[in-house]
Amino acid sequence: MYFPTIGLEIHIELKTKSKMFCSCKNDPFQTEPNVNICPVCTGQPGSLPVINKEAIKKVVKTGISLNCKINQRSYFERKNYFYPDLPKGYQISQYKKPLCENGYLDIPIYNLETKKTEFKRIRINRIHLEEDTGKLIHSPQGYTLVDLNRAGVPLMELVTEPDIHSAREASTFAKELQLILRYLDVSDADMEKGQMRVEVNISLMRIDDKKNNDIDSKISGNLKKLGTKVEIKNLNSFQAVEGAIEYEIERQTEILERGEKVIQETRGWDAQKGITFSQREKEYAHDYRYFPEPDLLPFILDDNFLEEIKKEIPELPSQKRERYKNDYSLSNEEIEIYIKNQKLANFFEKVISNKKEDKNFIHLASNYIINEFQKFLEEDQNILDKNIVLPDHFYNLIELLFKKEISSKIAKILLEEMTKTGKDPKEILIEKGLNQISESNALEEIIKNVILENEKAVLDYKSGKENAFQFLIGKIMEKTKGKANPEVAREVLKKLLQ
Repeated sequence: MYFPTIGLEIHIELKTKSKMFCSCKNDPFQTEPNVNICPVCTGQPGSLPVINKEAIKKVVKTGISLNCKINQRSYFERKNYFYPDLPKGYQISQYKKPLCENGYLDIPIYNLETKKTEFKRIRINRIHLEEDTGKLIHSPQGYTLVDLNRAGVPLMELVTEPDIHSAREASTFAKELQLILRYLDVSDADMEKGQMRVEVNISLMRIDDKKNNDIDSKISGNLKKLGTKVEIKNLNSFQAVEGAIEYEIERQTEILERGEKVIQETRGWDAQKGITFSQREKEYAHDYRYFPEPDLLPFILDDNFLEEIKKEIPELPSQKRERYKNDYSLSNEEIEIYIKNQKLANFFEKVISNKKEDKNFIHLASNYIINEFQKFLEEDQNILDKNIVLPDHFYNLIELLFKKEISSKIAKILLEEMTKTGKDPKEILIEKGLNQISESNALEEIIKNVILENEKAVLDYKSGKENAFQFLIGKIMEKTKGKANPEVAREVLKKLLQ
């Protein structure tokens, strides 16, 4: 069998006010071309670069969060190549002394056999800092224009070790990295906007699975030589990452099965056709003729600088997963919803802040936030962004429900009104006359009528069909427009049926 070995190179545009080596605005999505430019980022003779300290901080913050060794003495180098979107004819980058090295990220992988989430460690070779290139705009008429608004934007590049062995693992790594970048606020990492771009290096090796089932150790050891590496460039969605890898595994397998050799090359991804296509032969590091950037001195990161950055690192997704599991006993599905939506997670934590020891209250609150409140958020995110529904008000809603002072149906009516008006549910309860009927005497006449109107259900219940009892409760709730106390209604109905 042929087994894939995959390494990722991920480029991330950093969220800074200015570009990497000049004071131009960092706004690569400026619609008017060549507005945010100056002599430095357009490579004019005599212009000198100045390092953006904030970009250094953001890369170091990412490196610390990904368990990397931070090189406290580092420097920039020139990476020489010629392309129309590279105005200087070289890119200021890092090669021999990147800011961050030898890290790792543990990614959650759901095991279909054990039905449990397990964690796999993906080693990170390096994270370095460089400047982005310009953007080529190809016209239908056959000519190409260059927009340099993006040229010089701070670009962080992360390179993994070849520890990934499936399309799913690759996309999971990219998703988990995107979450971390957003938690750290170093980048929005929006793949559709090109703020995060994935490149895949993939090769196939022959594995004799009858002799050795421990594939990971076999690959990491020197027992087998890795196959020929093919690079797939500029994948701008998780779907593209998975699709390109799956296609490339199939393509290379067919080549090897025919007894032919895979060519080391760079390929692109055609999302429409679902295929990779050849672009050019792959370059080697020596082709770029790296040498130290003569216009920038090496820089030293002192211990105080690193300590200040460490203090700024918030709770990361892996830490939040562990806390939500241990402290709140939430399901994996619930936890992942909160992990991916920080605003919703913050709202949830404020709602339960006074009830952190009561698991039943926590589960009820989480259930209503995820299954009911999210429906309104899908229609209008402003409900959360503009604090239309306050956490205190949502707490009051859950407390009413928890104490059985309102039914589930009334809770949903109150929640809808809260999203429209921003009012406290207790206030809405009085205004709308939705107070719960809890007096058995008040319910008795209503329940008698329900019994008379549903003779078949009564007979079914008496013949042992328990579902008929629930049917009658539903009719009582319908009659009272959800205002009947369900527990009292059950007691009265049971008594009258007997």
